[in-house]
Amino acid sequence: MKRFIIIIFTALLVFSFQESSAQSKIKLGHVDFGKLYSMMPGLDSVRTIFNAYKKTIQDQFAAMQVEYENKINDYQANVEGMSNIIRQTKEAELQDLAARLDAFETQATEDLQRKEIELTSPIIEQARTAVENVAKENGYNYVFNSTEGLLLYAEPADDLLPLVKKKLNITVPTPQDQVPALDIEK
Repeated sequence: MKRFIIIIFTALLVFSFQESSAQSKIKLGHVDFGKLYSMMPGLDSVRTIFNAYKKTIQDQFAAMQVEYENKINDYQANVEGMSNIIRQTKEAELQDLAARLDAFETQATEDLQRKEIELTSPIIEQARTAVENVAKENGYNYVFNSTEGLLLYAEPADDLLPLVKKKLNITVPTPQDQVPALDIEK
């Protein structure tokens, strides 16, 4: 009789373990985030705003280039009849203008990148939030970007860093372990 009870108890335990492990299966999904982004509402107006901003910068740069080219042509046409002081002044002016052109081009590139991020960040965040919400609502543990293989969503899980550090005998504290001391001097 005891054996029978133990066998039934063991069978129930195994059955319940299989039932719980079946319920905790990992559910994976994927999204072509680039395609999703290209279909986002509001993207057309972002492109219009960005292109207008880009055109103003390009027009200013083109005007600066025309000024530079005109001054070079003037210098080359008149260099033979210039005195040393005028020639040196014109050369310094051309060098300064070339440096300003280079600086403008560098700054314009950075400005355009910042503007693009400023305009597209809300749309990207909206798409990312939608992916996260769909994943949560449909029980997905992980969602990958199908074109790049990047992880777009992951269920909150345990941080294994402390366990891996222990396994590797690493004793260096991680940045979040280092809480700065408060200086309370009055």
